[in-house]
Amino acid sequence: MEKPFIRVTGLKKHYQMGGATVRALDGVDLEIMPNTFTVVMGPSGSGKSTLLYLLGGLDRATSGELSVGDQSLTGMDENQLALFRRRTMGFVFQSFNLVPSMTALENVAFPMQFAGVTSAQRSQKARQLLEQVGLSDRADHRPTELSGGQQQRVAIARALVNDPSVILADEPTGNLDTSSGAAVMQLLADLHGSGRTVLVVTHDPRMMRFATHQIYLLDGRVVSEAEYQSAVLESVQN
Repeated sequence: MEKPFIRVTGLKKHYQMGGATVRALDGVDLEIMPNTFTVVMGPSGSGKSTLLYLLGGLDRATSGELSVGDQSLTGMDENQLALFRRRTMGFVFQSFNLVPSMTALENVAFPMQFAGVTSAQRSQKARQLLEQVGLSDRADHRPTELSGGQQQRVAIARALVNDPSVILADEPTGNLDTSSGAAVMQLLADLHGSGRTVLVVTHDPRMMRFATHQIYLLDGRVVSEAEYQSAVLESVQN
């Protein structure tokens, strides 16, 4: 029987803001199987991005257990977490996070510097990845010379440089128009089709048609689809 690739047990993330405790995640249990496309839906403040950052080793939980593959993130130090991120995770953010002074090619090649890849190999791999996302003709353009959709595709190419087994995308269509967003969704679906595990947090219901699994978050907890839809309907009516 196939084992879950990502396993989350009793995951909590609490922050102190003034004299109040914010329960960004308040006891989340999850199992995500390998080679799935999981969409996490939830309103702002529901804990979606917090969950993504914890899964990616970008932040630490207040309590609970979290493992990816055979690796437990709970006891890792900062160096171990950095190595885990580099070997396992590819990140795609709403705001693209490209370096403005670098060309598309340089942005994609940049993370490979930390993996000891030679300059020639970095350039070759970056060109291959830009071709994969349909931007081989934009290799020498800087972010300001690219549309939002093109910038996000550069960001996806950059996320693939270390051949990660997991793609984590935080509102990847949030800053895009309808057609650019659809193209980015299809690209993420293609990456899933190539054997990767993809997890996307989003407000965008169109993403659901690509999903193999759905997770609904409200107030830091996993809820049923019915409970989620009821809360959404109530918020619209109010």
